[in-house]
Amino acid sequence: MDFKTLSQSTTQIQIHINSRGFNFKNQIMMKIARLQGRHRFIISSFFFIMFLCVLASINEVRFDSFLKFGQCALANVTSHNSSLENNIVASNSSSSSSSDEIRILIGILTLPDQYQRRHFLRLIYGTQSPLGAKVDVKFVFCNLTKEDQKVLVALEIMRYDDIIILNCKENMNKGKTYTYFSSLPEMLNDTNSPYPPYHYVMKTDDDTYFRLNSLVESLRPLPREDLYYGYVIPCRSMDPFVHYMSGMGYMISWDIVEWIRDSDIPKNHLEGPEDKVFGDWIRDGHRAKNRYNAKWSMYNFPEPPTTCTHELWPDTIGVHLLKTQEKWIQTLKYFNVTDNLKPSKLYHIP
Repeated sequence: MDFKTLSQSTTQIQIHINSRGFNFKNQIMMKIARLQGRHRFIISSFFFIMFLCVLASINEVRFDSFLKFGQCALANVTSHNSSLENNIVASNSSSSSSSDEIRILIGILTLPDQYQRRHFLRLIYGTQSPLGAKVDVKFVFCNLTKEDQKVLVALEIMRYDDIIILNCKENMNKGKTYTYFSSLPEMLNDTNSPYPPYHYVMKTDDDTYFRLNSLVESLRPLPREDLYYGYVIPCRSMDPFVHYMSGMGYMISWDIVEWIRDSDIPKNHLEGPEDKVFGDWIRDGHRAKNRYNAKWSMYNFPEPPTTCTHELWPDTIGVHLLKTQEKWIQTLKYFNVTDNLKPSKLYHIP
């Protein structure tokens, strides 16, 4: 073999070796590329799975929150409906419990046997809903003395829970008003309830009609302490600091209620016309630096005309001396108390 042939053979061998080496290198590089691709896929899949888990967790939290919110809202609605169903017919309350809410107790002094009158007055006051105020209407009388009263009045209490029975013998001008006011702090003061339980307490009769919205609005600008509110007597007078307020309906702030309980002045002067006697207490005790004369938004029924009467008119808070059904109906018709009656196929009222 000559040198040229040997050189060509050597070159061919080197080319073959280089070719195989190149192929082997390419195979290794391809394997590495495949492995890298698999690693990228695995890593990408891992992060994608982690992303799905995080997303699922967030959605679960949001769903739980939404579920809890829905349960809370449903509970609130159920609670609200339940409270509406349990409202006392003669008690009118606003939905707000803010500090601006006025709390008023209206005590109607009456007699145990006046069943029909109480039922009628429940219709009158139970269909009024003053805004921004809690107005409770209670019927007030002394101890029961008859067997039928013990049954019938007990049933009223079970149904309406709007009766206060005082520990006294029934009377009009021998201390019933004192017993009413002086008993309230012990009855109503409760550490679990707001203080005072009522900003204002009224004494009124069962022949007086009050328009609760008008009453509440008249009280809004007034002080909630040391207040004496009503219709000034004598009828021609407009000065609330001279005499006293008519027994048709007068109101005092809670601090005066507590003073009546604690002071000896009322205890030592019980007999006489109850509204005049009450005015004597206020004068002798130097109470009620704040007084409000509601005349002529409060007045006696216009017939028969006297110096204490006034025509029915829109700016009315209270009307007194509604001694007959006819006078009640005339008054209620004037103020359109049935305007909110909803139409229904169940009745026809022309």
